[in-house]
Amino acid sequence: MSDSPPRIERNDTPEGPVAALHGRWGAADLGARRTWREVSAQLAQNAPDSGLGWDLRSVDWLDHVGAQLLWNHWGRVWPERIALDDAQRDMLDRVAEFTVIDRPPVPPWRLVEEVDRLGVKVLHALGHGRHLLELVGQLVIDLGSALRAPRRAPWRDVSGHLYRMGATALPITAIVGFLIGVVLAYLMSLQLRQFGAESFIVNILGISLIRELGPMLAAILVAGRSGSAITAQIGVMRVTEELDAMRVMGIPHGFRLVMPRAVALAIAMPLIAVWTTLCALAGGMLAADIAMDVSPAYFVQALPNAVGFSNLVLAMAKSVVFGVGIALIGCHWGLRVKPNTQSLGEGTTASVVNAITMVIIVDALFAIAFKNLGI
Repeated sequence: MSDSPPRIERNDTPEGPVAALHGRWGAADLGARRTWREVSAQLAQNAPDSGLGWDLRSVDWLDHVGAQLLWNHWGRVWPERIALDDAQRDMLDRVAEFTVIDRPPVPPWRLVEEVDRLGVKVLHALGHGRHLLELVGQLVIDLGSALRAPRRAPWRDVSGHLYRMGATALPITAIVGFLIGVVLAYLMSLQLRQFGAESFIVNILGISLIRELGPMLAAILVAGRSGSAITAQIGVMRVTEELDAMRVMGIPHGFRLVMPRAVALAIAMPLIAVWTTLCALAGGMLAADIAMDVSPAYFVQALPNAVGFSNLVLAMAKSVVFGVGIALIGCHWGLRVKPNTQSLGEGTTASVVNAITMVIIVDALFAIAFKNLGI
């Protein structure tokens, strides 16, 4: 045997072209960076195809590294024409055996299992719906108890939640509302200017912001901000076993946890919706003045005539429903949190998603039910 580096020579024979391998094809020889690059380049020049034969009889040494390199280069299939000795064939056979990936069998599709999974999901959904319905009923009972005995009601908790969920949400709702108003006004100006209808920007902005976008935008922001906070607060109480302690002491969860948050959001949401709408109108008024020369004085003067008072009443009514729904959904997922951090994270995520979905669905129902009001 000669101590020579691995190399490939391409020869033409009567049977066709043959790639003849020479030298030592082992880990020690192929481990050198220069040798590896040269061998890789030679292999690339001898791509495996049906017309190319391979001759390994002049190879001085072949171990599992060289065999694996050749086997991968061949696409993990034997070439049609190959010449090698028994030891080389045994080495390649072992490499081929251990290179095969045993894929797990795909389980057959069974209708019974799919129906079973669907049934489990339906039962879970019904369980959530039943618990939400129980929360609504308990909220009505607790409100009646608070009205019969106002001194026993947790008004201090309501005041605290009203500040945390309402007053602290004013900056973010103002910024988002203002920017939405600017964007809407600029987009509408491009279309209205083509028809010389710049003055109708007041009607379009007024109806869209006061009736729909203002309350819904505020509700979505509150759902992501306060809905997640409600679930996290009650969920942490579950993790720290405070809910169990309240039950042992006879303190009802609905009266002390659910009702204060629902009442606070029912009061805060209409106010936040008005605030968000005013900021959006201010942004739209500024953009209309810059883009279409519609003066703020004309905007303020024409707005009451363009938007009826019934639209504001409808927006306030929607906002109350939004607030109560966000609070109930947040409390629902918070009370269903299990005493572990993973369940707390999953419950918070589900609370935000469900609250935003509820806001969109309720807004669509209000739009359909009161489509002839104030238009």
